[in-house]
Amino acid sequence: MLFDSHAHLDDRRFDEDRDKVIKGFRGDEIKYMLNPGADLNSSIKAVNLAQKYDAIYAAVGVHPHNVKDMDEDTIEILKSLTKKEKVVAIGEIGLDFYYDHSPREQQRQWFRRQIQLAKEVNLPIIIHDRDAHGEVFDILEEHKAGDIGCVMHCYSASVELAREYIKRGIYISIAGPVTFKNAKKTYEVAKEIPLEWLLIETDSPYLTPIPYRGKRNEPSYVRYVAGTIAEAKGISFEEVAEKTTENAKQLFHIK
Repeated sequence: MLFDSHAHLDDRRFDEDRDKVIKGFRGDEIKYMLNPGADLNSSIKAVNLAQKYDAIYAAVGVHPHNVKDMDEDTIEILKSLTKKEKVVAIGEIGLDFYYDHSPREQQRQWFRRQIQLAKEVNLPIIIHDRDAHGEVFDILEEHKAGDIGCVMHCYSASVELAREYIKRGIYISIAGPVTFKNAKKTYEVAKEIPLEWLLIETDSPYLTPIPYRGKRNEPSYVRYVAGTIAEAKGISFEEVAEKTTENAKQLFHIK
């Protein structure tokens, strides 16, 4: 039983066969999947998917790429969405200093504001961090994110920083790059960070793992992430599947 803790099935690349993909991952023993929002539109789509399909849960939030369009009205709409059934987190939120699609000061402002929203509605947060490791860590420390409930989505930083996060009660989520030969840091994180602090994800339709790299990613491929973690730790696939599912259910308060 697997839990793909981060997949964007609302993405247009699933428009032609979304229902088939969802039925397919259920057949591959994936019991749960979480669809996070990246802006208001995708957050609404995520909520609708969660209401339509038993296996899917939703998070709502605005990705750092899109915060240039945010205002307090956006926050109020997100807040109203959190009242919908099966909305279990705020995300994905954070900082992205690689693309800088939104000005950095706006990214910082709306990252903090969405963390405040999570506190107001008592939901955990899903964090996007690209080339902003120091600032993301400092902001999460400032807000005591481990007390809220927090996961570092598609973790790509060092094992040393991962250790600092788990000391603070923050989960680390491993995605498809762990299967890449050149992703030595991610493999080291998978090997060294205790299993009780790990989640797994696909980030579909992005970051497709080997052996399907170059094709559209799908939730059913999360098994390759779990398999690589099992290999890195020298434990069984079943143990990784069971514990990462338990971790995700605990973080997102899913019974």
